[in-house]
Amino acid sequence: MIIVIVAALLYVLRYSSRTPQTTTSASPRAEKELFLREAMFYKILGDGEVQCQMCFRRCIIPEGKRGFCRNRQNYKGKLYSVVYARPSAVHIDPIEKEPQYHFLPGSEILCLGTAGCNFRCRHCQNWHLSQRSLEEMEYVYELMPEEVVELVLKKDIPTISFTYNEPTSFYEYVYDIAKLAKKEGLRIIWHSNGALNPAPLKALLRYTDGVTIDLKGFSQRAYDNSSAKLEPVLRTLKIIKQEDKWLEIVNLVIPTINDDLKEIREMCIWIKENLGVDVPLHFSRFFPAYKLTQLPPTPISTLEKAYQIAREVGLNYVSIGNVPGHQHNSTFCPECGKRLIHRVHFALLGNNMEDGKCKFCGQEIPGIWK
Repeated sequence: MIIVIVAALLYVLRYSSRTPQTTTSASPRAEKELFLREAMFYKILGDGEVQCQMCFRRCIIPEGKRGFCRNRQNYKGKLYSVVYARPSAVHIDPIEKEPQYHFLPGSEILCLGTAGCNFRCRHCQNWHLSQRSLEEMEYVYELMPEEVVELVLKKDIPTISFTYNEPTSFYEYVYDIAKLAKKEGLRIIWHSNGALNPAPLKALLRYTDGVTIDLKGFSQRAYDNSSAKLEPVLRTLKIIKQEDKWLEIVNLVIPTINDDLKEIREMCIWIKENLGVDVPLHFSRFFPAYKLTQLPPTPISTLEKAYQIAREVGLNYVSIGNVPGHQHNSTFCPECGKRLIHRVHFALLGNNMEDGKCKFCGQEIPGIWK
């Protein structure tokens, strides 16, 4: 423990300003410039303490300590992001993996993630990132925002995605990349647990095209599984819709945690009444992971019942994920019922959209198509 603290303090001391420092990288590119980025959205409380304003937790952080997400550290009365320009995951993925089903289907996205998260989901599939600190990561890359944008332009990829762990926990990195990317005409999406406070949320949405929100369930019991709260997420969903940004929702259905069909119906009714019938809702199959290895995979029949409930409530675009080959992994026209976008898991096999409309009946389909 002492070694970890000392290492963290040495890191802070080295990068304690916006003045660039030259370091040696393990990559052939050799020399890099890194910053320790002062955090956005925090208050100085006095007596060396600061209060983070990024998410619902509003952590009060003493000198030398970090907040709940492990990524924001108080150094001499100021708050800094210790993962800025230090991603631990950099991958090119299909956009369907997010999932984003109504956003440039079949295109590629450059995905970035770091250590850390402000949730403690017992079922986390990416726990090796989200439930670790920077010092615990096996791989840490050195990639400044300018280099991210250059990489995307070089690879001719239209969209940058912030995903794998919670973007809230590396907000400054997301924000700076997004600002630069929009100047180059690139698209920005991010996949979040939705627990941001309104001010940072609205600031980031100015540079955002689409958002995928994990709605863990529709009860506090479901959010207890993540050591979190439901209400801030519902508030975030409303704000994203009000700000007119493209929104898709994922509900990972976990046996005994959030698979009560009555609650699923209540969730679908809330989505319809507060967000509208055209917000895509993805019911995703749970597989045992992290601290919930004692539970079985979600029965496909449960997912199909959830799908039927959502359609009965009146939601137009409902899908079933993590079940490769299932017919409801595809998108269907709510007017004529024909298959618009044919998917098998993350693979796009056919697209019957023309200028944002169903080519069979002409029904306009909401989304970002070009």
